[in-house]
Amino acid sequence: MQEDTPLYARIANNTPALYAVALAGTVVALLVCRALRPLLGDYVPYIVAFPAVTFAALYGGWRPSVLSVAVALAGVKYWFIPPLHSFRISDPAYVWGSLAFLLASGLMVAMGDQRRRENDRLRSEQGELEQRVRERTAELDSANQSLRDLSARLLESQDDERRRIARELHDSVGQTLAALTMNLSAARDDLERIAKTADVLTDSESMVQAMSEEVRTISHLLHPPLLDEAGLSSAIRWYIAGFAERSKIDVDLELPDDLGRFSREVETAIFRTVQECLTNIHRHSESPIARVRLTRSDGQVRMEVQDRGKGIAPEKRIEMHSAGVLGVGIRGMRERLRQLGGTLEISSDGNGTGTLVVARVPVASASAKVAA
Repeated sequence: MQEDTPLYARIANNTPALYAVALAGTVVALLVCRALRPLLGDYVPYIVAFPAVTFAALYGGWRPSVLSVAVALAGVKYWFIPPLHSFRISDPAYVWGSLAFLLASGLMVAMGDQRRRENDRLRSEQGELEQRVRERTAELDSANQSLRDLSARLLESQDDERRRIARELHDSVGQTLAALTMNLSAARDDLERIAKTADVLTDSESMVQAMSEEVRTISHLLHPPLLDEAGLSSAIRWYIAGFAERSKIDVDLELPDDLGRFSREVETAIFRTVQECLTNIHRHSESPIARVRLTRSDGQVRMEVQDRGKGIAPEKRIEMHSAGVLGVGIRGMRERLRQLGGTLEISSDGNGTGTLVVARVPVASASAKVAA
C-alpha cells in the first residue's frame, strides 16, 4: 500500500520530484536563515542550511544533494556574507567556513546515499521473499483443493458401491431365497402327513424367511430405495421406525410437511448423518430417547439430533478439538457436509445432559426436484 511506502521510495523513480524536493528544502532553509539572522548572527546560515542538505541526502540521492549544497552555498554567499547580493569573496574566513560546510555536507551525502542503497536492497529482498511466500501459499492451496476433490470422489464412489451391492443383493440373492421359500412351502404341504419331516421343513422355511428378511434389511441399510424413489422424508421415517424397533430407543421425529426434494448428494448426506448420529446414540450414549428434527429456511436445511445420555466428557471433547482425534463416523459426516458447503457442530458437557448434533447444508442452488 502507498501509505506504508517510505517517502524516498515514492519519489525515487520521479527525477523532477527529487530535484524539486531538494531545491525546496534548501530554499526554505535560506528563508529561515533570513528570519533568524537578527537573533543568532552570521553563523546561522550554515547551521540552518545543513538540515536541508541532510534531508536531500537521505531522501533524494546524491545528485539532488549536490544541487542542495550548491544552492545553499550560493544562497548563503549572496544573502548573508558581505558584500551582500554579490558572489565576490572578500573575507578569507568565508572560504574556511564554506570548506567546513562542504566537508560536512559531503560526509552526509555519502552516508545518505549508502543508506538509500541499503534500503533499496532490503526492499528488493523483501519483495522477493513476499513473492516466494505467495508462490508457496498458492501451492498449498492447490494441494488442499486436490485433497478436497479426492475426498469428494471417495465419498461418491462409496455411495455408488453401496447402491450396487444393495441392488445385487435384492436382485440375485433375494430372488433365489424367495424361490427357495416357495419350494419349501410346497414340500411342506406335500409332506404334512409326516409330522417330523413337516416340523423340520417348517423350521427350515422360518430360517430362510429370516435370512431373506435380513438380506432385505442389509440391502435397505446400505442404500434405502426410498431415498431415491420417494425422497429424504420417506427414507428417514422408514429408517427411524426400524431403528426404534431394533434398539428399543424412543425416537421423536419432527419433519415439516413441505420439506420437498433436494439433490441426490444433499439427501444422501443428510440421511447418512442421521444414520450415524442414531448409531452413536445406540452404541455410546445409554440414552432411552432421542429427537430428530429437520427444518428448511433461508436457503439451507438444518438437522438436529439430540439425546439424553451421558454425553461426551470435557477432556474427550478437548482432545477431539485440539488433537483432531475424531472417530471415522464423525470425520465422514463432517467431510460429506463440508463438500456441500455445510457444517457440523457437536455440543455436550459430559454431565449427563446428553449430546446435541447440528448440521447445516445450503440448498439454495440444489433444491430442484429430483427425478424419480
